[in-house]
Order: sequence, then C-alpha cells, then structure tokens
Amino acid sequence: IFWQLALSHRPSITITITPTPTHLDFLTLFILFYTYTSEMMISLPTKVLTICPLLWAISINAFTSQPPTMRTVNRGVNQCCELTRCSASKDADMTDEEREARREVAMEKALKQMTAFSNKYIANTDTFYCEDKSIPAVVIKGLAEHKVTLGTPLCPCRFYEDKEKEAKDGYWNCPCVPMRERHECHCMLFLTEENDFAGDEKNISLEEVKDKAGGFSN
Repeated sequence: IFWQLALSHRPSITITITPTPTHLDFLTLFILFYTYTSEMMISLPTKVLTICPLLWAISINAFTSQPPTMRTVNRGVNQCCELTRCSASKDADMTDEEREARREVAMEKALKQMTAFSNKYIANTDTFYCEDKSIPAVVIKGLAEHKVTLGTPLCPCRFYEDKEKEAKDGYWNCPCVPMRERHECHCMLFLTEENDFAGDEKNISLEEVKDKAGGFSN
C-alpha cells in the first residue's frame, strides 16, 4: 500500500530496495512513508496504526534474510566449531600430563551429570536400581566416558562397529528408544518393579559410583 501511495504521489521518484532488505532499507521506508503521508490527507491514528507494526517488525529483526531460529542454530554451530578448533589447538600444545589432567576433570564433571540424570530418571519413570549396585555404577561410568569421548551418553552395554555414527543416530543414546517406549533397559540400569533383579533403591550417590565402578578406562 505504501509503495502505491508513494509512487502515485511522487511518480518521478525511483527507490531501490535490495533483494535482502536491511534495517537501513526499512528505516528509509519509514521516513519516506511519514514524509509523504504528512502531505496527504491521512489522519494521525491511521499513521500510527500503520507505522507501529513496521517499527515492531524492525525491532524483532523480522526482515533479515534468515528466520531467528535459523540464525540461532547457525550461530550455535559456528560457536561449537570454533570451540572444537580451539580445543584441538590447545590439545596439540599440551603435554601428556596436562591432557590427562584435563580428561580427568571432564570425566569428573560427566560422572556427576550422569549420576544426577540416572537418579532423576529413576524417580520420573518409577523404576529401580539393580539390587547389586555395582551394575548401575559401572553403567553410569560407561555413560560418562561416552559423554566425554562422543559428546553424548551412548549406551555402553552394546557393541558398535561405528560409535560416532550410532551416537549421531541417537537410537541408543541414554535413555534409549526401547527404554523410553517400553521400559526395556538392556544395561539393567533402570529396572521395573517386576524385574527379578530389581532392588529397593532409587538413588545412588557419586561416591558409590566411584567406589563400585572403579577408575575410568583409557
């Protein structure tokens, strides 16, 4: 509507807007709209009702070439790639002792995360740990190791020809699809009440995991 009004009122004016509009384009549009409508018989309320949506659209970046979600994803991917390059560069400059110390810190953090996750998932699904708590401890340690090496808690109780591919696929990432859909846990980490090996425990501490699972594998 604006372009029809502007060009009919000033047909000699030619304005070029880029295929991918920028904030400057729409700021120019706003100024031209206000200037032309000031010379025409358009009431103030009509101007306000027309200009406000335009200002709102500009404020939320509605006219950029990509939607906000895609910009966010791209930004996240770029940041992740940058962090990966940074991490690889740091690893190359580290001594073996420094690498091992860094790995231990990452393992400790992942072990805490997977222990907390397991306790919460047990509570949410009304399942139980095995009566022999060394079993959930070993499984939680395996999940933590995969979280560090693969970036995701891939089920540690199965054989994979390509762990990286399976981790990206997500089917066996804990909680795996069989567990989510049918409460079937191949690792015996989450057991239903009817399971013969289910105990009474719904909580396992970080200290128990460390004590019963032993050290981390290399």
